[in-house]
Amino acid sequence: MNQTVLIIAAHTDDEALGCGGAIARHVAAGDAVHAVFMADGVSSRPDTTPEDMDRRMAAARQAHEILGLRRVQYLGLPDNRMDSLPLLDVVQALEAAIEPLAPQVIYTHHHGDLNIDHRITHQAVMTACRPLPGSPVREIYGFEVLSSTEWATPQQEPFAPNVFVDISDFLSIKLSALRAYQSEMRSAPHSRSIEHVEHLARHRGYSVGVEAAESFISIRLIR
Repeated sequence: MNQTVLIIAAHTDDEALGCGGAIARHVAAGDAVHAVFMADGVSSRPDTTPEDMDRRMAAARQAHEILGLRRVQYLGLPDNRMDSLPLLDVVQALEAAIEPLAPQVIYTHHHGDLNIDHRITHQAVMTACRPLPGSPVREIYGFEVLSSTEWATPQQEPFAPNVFVDISDFLSIKLSALRAYQSEMRSAPHSRSIEHVEHLARHRGYSVGVEAAESFISIRLIR
């Protein structure tokens, strides 16, 4: 039976970095995949212009078309300053976005990332999706985002994946979506480079005997 899948990410490009291959695989299987973005990923940068915002949004639209996302919502929270808001305000905004979708599967950030918006997003997801009776959410997975997850403080709980999704047939779609975000990508040997994304997918895949994979932490799984 087809599922409703929701990606909850702090910023546009996190979805392609963290689970672009899984998104493409869900879409190919006939699942309805939606996304909610908490902040814009641009406005915290010095000297940001309206044109910069327009370019980021245009890149996101192109990437989402490549990935096959059905519906996208933007909550417009303050970029890289989500910790300045009461958590309740973040949770309530997220709950309003989640409720009409009634997703069975959610992908979101690992709680130990360096980026503060990633950590707040994770916390808000876990609060908004607390396992109340009648909740439609049956699965929650945490993904890794290059240049944040692996850059975290050593004292943070490390990303230790226990779920691997075979994206051998979908790696090219993931990379195409990331090329749409060209202004956000960097040249190798930067961690957030196309080359590193592919190397990581190959590494995750080879570690479980497939050509390419994305890895996740299973946060909740109800069968």
